[in-house]
Amino acid sequence: MSKLIMWNMMSLDGFFEGPQSWSIDWFAGSFDEELQSFALEQLRGTERLLFGRVTYEGMAAYWASERGDVADFMNRLPKVVFSRTLERAEWQNTELVNGDAVAAVRELKRSGEGNMFVYGSADLSAALTEGGLFDEYRICIVPVVLGTGKALFAHSPTRLKLTLLQARALASGCVILRYEPQRI
Repeated sequence: MSKLIMWNMMSLDGFFEGPQSWSIDWFAGSFDEELQSFALEQLRGTERLLFGRVTYEGMAAYWASERGDVADFMNRLPKVVFSRTLERAEWQNTELVNGDAVAAVRELKRSGEGNMFVYGSADLSAALTEGGLFDEYRICIVPVVLGTGKALFAHSPTRLKLTLLQARALASGCVILRYEPQRI
């Protein structure tokens, strides 16, 4: 059975993007060699990436033309985009799912063997959280206060109690937090 993991960069005040969609320039300075190494190690253990439409479009626009180790992994990995409006997904190795995301992810977990990651995708993440599908939340807190933007957990439907698995401080000032949901 696959493990479903959320991975996101988040400002100290809880935003994963700035006031405009896909405004993520605020964490570029923190994405140093240490964080890139962590990201690459994570990708090596990844079976599949999952995205909502908005995140998928931004990621596809960026990674499809990039080069390097991380880009190679991002382009090669199987990906699933969940959207009710997209008619096709053109990024290499991407499957489009127009139906029930919770049911589809439940089946992907059941039939898989490795880690699946959700990047960005706050609305998809809220639905998967409500469905009790995340096995782990990995959040990289970036030492910046944005003041406004899109909150990562703004659409979470219920209170979620978490257990800390690890807190890892990076030289950049970022802190990677790993949590698992408490099952009640």
